[in-house]
Amino acid sequence: MASLHGAAKSASQRLKFVRLLRQSERATSFIGRNHQFHPVSPIYTRSLHSGPPHRSQTSTAAKDPSNPALSFPCLDAQDAKSAQLSARSLESGPEPSYTTGHHERFHCEQPLLLDWGGVLPEFDIAYETWGQLNKDKSNAILLHTGLSASSHARSTEANPKPGWWEKFIGPGKPLNTDKYYIICTNLLGGCYGSTGPSSFDPSDGQRYATRFPILTVEDMVRAQFRLLDALGIQKIYASVGSSMGGMQSLAAGVLFPERIEKIVSISGCARSHPYSVAMRHTQRQVLMMDPKWARGFYYDSIPPHSGMKLAREIATVTYRSGPEWEKRFGRKRADPSKQPALCPDFLIETYLDHAGEKFCLEYDPNSLLYVSKAMDLFDLGYTQQMETKKRRAGYEAKIAQGGKDIHSTDAACSLTLPEKPYEEQPSVTANTPGMDQSVNEFNSDPNAPPQDLIAGLAPMKNHPVLVMGAASDILFPAWQQREIAATLRAAGNKNVEHIELGEDVSLFGHDTFLLDLKNVGGAVEKFLQ
Repeated sequence: MASLHGAAKSASQRLKFVRLLRQSERATSFIGRNHQFHPVSPIYTRSLHSGPPHRSQTSTAAKDPSNPALSFPCLDAQDAKSAQLSARSLESGPEPSYTTGHHERFHCEQPLLLDWGGVLPEFDIAYETWGQLNKDKSNAILLHTGLSASSHARSTEANPKPGWWEKFIGPGKPLNTDKYYIICTNLLGGCYGSTGPSSFDPSDGQRYATRFPILTVEDMVRAQFRLLDALGIQKIYASVGSSMGGMQSLAAGVLFPERIEKIVSISGCARSHPYSVAMRHTQRQVLMMDPKWARGFYYDSIPPHSGMKLAREIATVTYRSGPEWEKRFGRKRADPSKQPALCPDFLIETYLDHAGEKFCLEYDPNSLLYVSKAMDLFDLGYTQQMETKKRRAGYEAKIAQGGKDIHSTDAACSLTLPEKPYEEQPSVTANTPGMDQSVNEFNSDPNAPPQDLIAGLAPMKNHPVLVMGAASDILFPAWQQREIAATLRAAGNKNVEHIELGEDVSLFGHDTFLLDLKNVGGAVEKFLQ
C-alpha cells in the first residue's frame, strides 16, 4: 500500500509539473504575440492592440531580467555618422568631392552613343601621364583601372600622394617611364574626374544621379580612345589592365585591334561568370536597400554610407580572402578578455569593418552601381558582339533621323520582376550555348573553349598577349584566365603567354596584382621588352 501511495503521489506531482509547464508555455506564447521587447529597457511593453496584461506578467514586470541587453557600438557609430553628416549638410552638403588630387582633364564635346542606347552629349575623362611621348608617338601604354581606382596610378609632382600601382611605374620599373609614356584614366562612369552619375547633366544643370544611362565596358574603352585621338596617338604600344582593367584591355583589343601592338590582361576574364555577377548583385542590393540611397537622388542629403560600407565589406571578402588571411588573422579575436559580441569581434571582422568604413565616403555609391553592372554585362562572345552592333546601328539610325528619345517605350529603361519565382530548368533552352558548352558539334573535347567565344576573340589572333591569374583568386578564379589563353590559341594566336601564380606565391587573392611586384611586375616587364 505504501508503495502504491508513493507512486500515486509521484504521479500527482508529475501531473502538477506538466500543468505548470503548459501554463508557462501559454504565457510565453502570449507575450511573444502581444508584446515587443524594448532594446534598452529590460521591461516588456505592450503593443497598441494587445489585450489586458497577463497575471504572470504583472507579477514579474518589476523584476530584473535574467541577462542584460547587448550593446551595439557598431550601430551606434553609424547613427553618429548620420547625425554628423546631417549637421554638415546644413552648411556645405554631405557629398564628398571624390577626388584624389590633381589630374588632367579631357573634355569631349562630341556626343557618345552608349551600347544600350544612352547618349552623353558631352563628357570628361580624367587622366594622368608618366614618362615622355616619343616623336612618332609609338611608345604609349594605356593603363586601365579596376572598378574603384582613380587615374592616380603613381605619384606626380602635382600630386605626390602614392598611387595605386606606385611600385610598378617609374624609371627601371615594370612600366618603365624611361622607355614608355604611361596614360592612366579614370573610367567613364567613375567619380574621380570622369563623367559619371555624380556629374552634372549639361542639359539641365542637375546631377545625373540614376538618370545616368547604363554603361558597358566597351563604352568606357571607346571614351578612352577618344582621349587617344585628342592626344594624336594612333597606335599604342600596349594595353595593360588588371581586374576590371583586364576586361577593358581585352575589349580594347577586340574593338581597336589595329591600334594596339601588345595586350596584357591580369586577373580578368573574357566574360563575366555567374559567381562574380552574384557577388556584385549582392553588393548593389545591400546599397540600394539603404533608405538613404533614395533611388539615387541623395546628393543634397545624407549619402547611403551604411549600405556603401556593407557593400564594400562584401567586396573585400572577394578581393582579399586568400591564404594571407589565415596567416594574418586566423581565429584571433580583437580582445579575448571581453565577452563575445555581435558587432565586430574577431580580428577579421574588425578588418572588414575598417575597410568598409574607410571606403564608404570615398567613392560615389551610384558609380559603384553603374560600374559594377557594366562588369556584369561584359561578354566578348561573338553573338553578344553582333547583337550589340545591330542594336547600336538601330540607335544611330534613329539619331540620324533627328530622334531625341531613341527609346521607343519607357520599358526600355526599366524592368519588372517576373510574376513567378525562379524555377530550376532541366536543361539550357536559350539559343546560345551555356558558358561551359561548345557550339562545335564536331569538337570531341568537352573542355574546349566555346566557338562563340573563339570567334569573339579572333580580332586579337595576331597580337602578343600576356594573360595572368592567381590560384588564390576567388573573384576572378584562375580558370577564367586559362579560358582566355585557351580561347586565343584556338582562335589561331600563337603568341599567347599564360602565367598562373600558385597559392605558394599568390597569397593575397584577387589583390595579388596590386601587391606582388616580383611575380606580377616581373612578368609584365619581361613581356613588354
